[in-house]
Amino acid sequence: MLTTVEIRALKPAARPFKVADSKGLYLLVQPSGSLLWRFRYRVLGVERKLSLGSFPEVSLKEARLARDAARAQVIDGEDPV
Repeated sequence: MLTTVEIRALKPAARPFKVADSKGLYLLVQPSGSLLWRFRYRVLGVERKLSLGSFPEVSLKEARLARDAARAQVIDGEDPV
């Protein structure tokens, strides 16, 4: 699982890349340097992605809480999007 110190140490690359946290939550690091929270899940066997905001506007704790809420919706058979 990620820590805030690890997130702040991330440097952009020429191509976007993902840094996994846990349970489908990951941070997308853009070449421009922006850090975007994403949640990956499946509904009816189809992979979907939910945008949760950007770091640091959405903290690690807030992103995990949003992920947990979205996971609860998926478990109940709803699509959080």
